[in-house]
Amino acid sequence: MELEISQPVSARVDSWTWAVRLFKTRSAAATACRAGHVRVNGVAVKAAHQIKPGDEVRVRVNGLERIVIVERLVTKRVGAAIAAQCLIDRSPPPPPKEVLASMPRRDRGSGRPTKRERRETDRLLGRSSD
Repeated sequence: MELEISQPVSARVDSWTWAVRLFKTRSAAATACRAGHVRVNGVAVKAAHQIKPGDEVRVRVNGLERIVIVERLVTKRVGAAIAAQCLIDRSPPPPPKEVLASMPRRDRGSGRPTKRERRETDRLLGRSSD
C-alpha cells in the first residue's frame, strides 16, 4: 500500500514564490507583493492571495520579469530540483550583455537627464517620441 502525500488546494502567493526560490526570503516576497511587483493572472495581488495550480505568476526581480505557471503547490522551502518541478518557467530570455553595455550610464547623484540624453536613451531602447 502506497502512502499518498496530500497536496494543499491553495497556497499564499508570498509563501509559494519563496518556497520555489523566486525570492531569497519570505519577507522579500511579501515586500514585492506590497510594492505591486507580483501579479497573478494579470492582477497585482497582496501577499495573502491564494494561488492554485494553473495560475500564471509574474514576478519582477532585480529589473527582470519572471513569468511562471504554478504546476504544484508547496508551502515549505524545498530544494532546487524539487522547486523546478513545481513551476513551468515561461520567462523571456534576458537581454544580451551587448545591449546592457551600450546603455548610457549616468553618475549617481548627477540629477535628471537632459532632453538630449533622454532622447538618446529612448532611441537606444527603440521607443518612439510620439
